Parts: sequence; C-alpha cells; structure tokens
Amino acid sequence: MNAQRLIDRGVVLTNPLSVEIADSIVPESIAPGVIIHSGCRLSGAETSIGPGSEIGGEAPAIIENCQLGRNVELKGGFFSGATFLDKVSMGSGAQVRPGTLLEEESGGAHAVGFKQTIFLPFVTAGSLINFCDALMAGGTSRSNHSEIGSSYIHFNFTPHQDKATASLIGDVPNGVFLDRQPIFLGGQGGLVGPARITYGVVLPAGAICRQDALDENTLFIPRALPGGNIKFICGAYRDIRRILHNNLIYIGNLWALHEWYRLVRARTMSGEPFLEACRQGAIRRIESGIEERIKRLSELAGKMLFSLESAKSGRSAALTPEIRAMQRALAGHWPEMETRLREGPDDSAGNAAREKFMNVWEKIAANGNHIEAVRAIPPEARETGAKWLQEIVDAATAIMTIIT
Repeated sequence: MNAQRLIDRGVVLTNPLSVEIADSIVPESIAPGVIIHSGCRLSGAETSIGPGSEIGGEAPAIIENCQLGRNVELKGGFFSGATFLDKVSMGSGAQVRPGTLLEEESGGAHAVGFKQTIFLPFVTAGSLINFCDALMAGGTSRSNHSEIGSSYIHFNFTPHQDKATASLIGDVPNGVFLDRQPIFLGGQGGLVGPARITYGVVLPAGAICRQDALDENTLFIPRALPGGNIKFICGAYRDIRRILHNNLIYIGNLWALHEWYRLVRARTMSGEPFLEACRQGAIRRIESGIEERIKRLSELAGKMLFSLESAKSGRSAALTPEIRAMQRALAGHWPEMETRLREGPDDSAGNAAREKFMNVWEKIAANGNHIEAVRAIPPEARETGAKWLQEIVDAATAIMTIIT
C-alpha cells in the first residue's frame, strides 16, 4: 500500500514489486522524483528523503530512520540512524550505523564502514575503510578536500577493552567556516584513537599514527614503537591524562557543533521540510555522539580501581605518584564530571562573541544554500564565530581541572 502511495506522489520505483516500504514510512517524507531501485527496503518514521536523491543505484540498499537532503546518492548497503546532507554520495557495500552525520558533498566510495562518524563538508573517504568514532573536517571545496585513503582504519578499541578513543581530525570551531587546509590520511594506514590531527597534516600511506599531529601544514612521520616486550595486564592503565584531555576536547567540539546547528544552520536549513528534517536529524546525531562519548568515559572511570589495585599488588608495572593520583581522582570525581558534561555549556560560554557573530550572520542571504552562505561571511566575523565556538570547546576541556 505504501509503495503505491509513493508512486502516486511521483516517487520512481524502478521495480515496485521488489521494493519493501514499511508501514512506518510517512509517504510525504519522500520527495517526488526520488529514485528507488530494485531490492531496496525503507523503514522508520524518521526516514526523510529529499528531492533528487537516488537509492540503490549499484546494489540493494536498506534505509532505517535516516534523513537525506537534496541529491544524495546511497548506492548500496545498510544505512541506519544516520543523516546525509545535500550531495552526499556513498558507494555500494557501505555499512553506516547510528550516530553518523555526513555534511554537504562529503561521502565515501565502496565498502566503507561508519558509526558515530561526523564529516564536515567535502571530506571524502576512499574504499575499504573502517572509520568509526571520529570527526573530520578540512578543505574548501570538492576539488580541495580532506581525504582518507583506501584501506584506512581508525582503531577505536583498545587492548584494555575500552572505547574512550574518539579522534578529532581538524575541528569544529575552524572547520565549519570551510576555509582551512585539507588533511590527508594516506591509504593502507591507520590512526589509533584518541588522537588529534590538525589542518594541513599529511600522514604517509602505510603509516600507523599513535600520536597527536598538531603542527599545521606538515608531513607527519609517526614515531616507531620502541623495541622489546613490555609487561601488559588488561585493565592496568598507565598515564591517562592524554586520553582524558582528548576526549574532553572531542566532547567540546560536539557541543560546539550542536550550537552551530541549533543557531546558525537554522537559517539555512529551516523553512524547507526536507532540509529541516536533516537539521533535526543532525542534532540527534550530535546528541547521540555526546551520549556515546560520556558512556565510554564512564566505562574508563569504572576501570580505575582495578588499575590501581593491579599496580599495588605488583601484577602490573609500578605507577608514579602523579599517575596514581590521576587515576584515583577520575574514579572519585567522575560523577561530578559526568554531570557537567551532560549539562553542556551554559549561555555564558562565548556569549559576547556569539552575539557579535550572529548579528552579522542574520544579515547574510541564506537562500537554502548553506555552503554559499558560509562563504559570504566576512573574515572578521569568521574569527568572531570561531572564537565563540572555541570558548564552548574550552568550557568542556576545563572540566579536567576537577581532577588536576
């Protein structure tokens, strides 16, 4: 019945008898002219597909509670709980799981896996990639974009069996203005989270990066691991300062992106139902990302007592007084840290800069094209906007002072 209602709306089902449309689909949320190829399945009351989009062009595709903007191509695979803005393209064999947000003109080639993954505009992944729990930005256009080379992996699970590993490649305060140098992650390489990579960095093909690369415009050669065996006990941590710091910075960037969607993108994505559905979907993706990161930090905090006991009993390497104090503080003060992370930034974070930026933003023509509107922001206003968003990030990072 729903398939016929879609056809009546002008949706193109190339082989209607082979397409499954669940009763949960709201026909009005699928734009006339959308093309759905053979073997595809659509479900979920939150599913929304904008004009010009095409589903299953290379292989059957399953869509569950996803929001698609205009001219999106999901060529084949599994897509659930994700949001795709205008002109996103994903090749066949994709597995895109909840918490994924791909902004304008970003995407991936064939056999790409995403979960809790956020790409700002233009970021492109090659083929045969597993890139979960990461946010990536950089680049100014489709011809000058950040790139993940084929067969790349973001390592997001540790031998201590935790996932406090989200990596930040670029950032939100600068990345949203679409004027920073692209980042290149060379093919058949990997990034061990939680890591931070800044703009203009090139990681060579075949390299496994375990450090932060924070000097802009550099060819970063990752350090080799020291030789010899090191005693290892699962759950016996050493210095956790970098892990905590990078996670708090990541959560701060998610809060900054949340405010960007709530206040800035409201002008360029509201008023048109398919764009507004994407904006609301993006906000849900970001909120789920914040929840995921807090959950993973909570699991880490819960492992600290075992870690301390292992060191005390001699089962693992001895810890310095500073490391013991940090682990003890995380275990004891986590409830307070968790409360502050869930509350997010208050209105005082970047308040003056926000008001100054928004005064300029409100005067810029929106016309439903977010990319062009951002490109029209004057340089001084860009700096003010970045200052506002950075103060949100800094407010999250300041939570570290509870245990230091």
